[in-house]
Amino acid sequence: MHQFRLVLLLLIPIMLLQACAAVVVGGAATTAAVAYDRRTAGAILDDQSIEVKAKYAIFQDKDIYNQSNINVTSYNGFVLLSGETPSEALKQKATNLVKDIPKVRKVFNELAISGPSALTSRSSDSWITTKVKTRITQDENVDPFYVKVVTERGTVYLMGKVTKPEADRAVAVTRSVKGVLRVVKIFEYID
Repeated sequence: MHQFRLVLLLLIPIMLLQACAAVVVGGAATTAAVAYDRRTAGAILDDQSIEVKAKYAIFQDKDIYNQSNINVTSYNGFVLLSGETPSEALKQKATNLVKDIPKVRKVFNELAISGPSALTSRSSDSWITTKVKTRITQDENVDPFYVKVVTERGTVYLMGKVTKPEADRAVAVTRSVKGVLRVVKIFEYID
């Protein structure tokens, strides 16, 4: 029993150090991403807060939540609502829930009037997003840290704070990806 306690006492600091390393590495990666992002650290936190508050507001409205599949993406206060809802009234209600959240600058309601998409459609959209991000990463004229990619039903939404040439190149790269049906720009131009 004494040996077991000794081993346990020796293992606990090692496990804690490993956890600390993960926190330090994760924190360093987050710090690097924040330092590289064109948004301020406050804007990044605001975007995270907007997404949480919007999702909570949608969850609280049982009419919308039970009948819809709504995704919320915020970038520098521009909020994209994507997914599906069964009626125009619920689509408008979703916009109204989100537009009054503090720090929301503009809502882009791209909800389709239909039933929730199938798992195969969502998987296809995830694959398209992966391919678009990969192509953008491989292109030397577009910085992948400045462009956020969201895909719904084959439509790719591009968000970010970019120059006009960066936006044009990101759109051209995105259009070249197999499976992309349409590209929607939700960019904030910095030039």
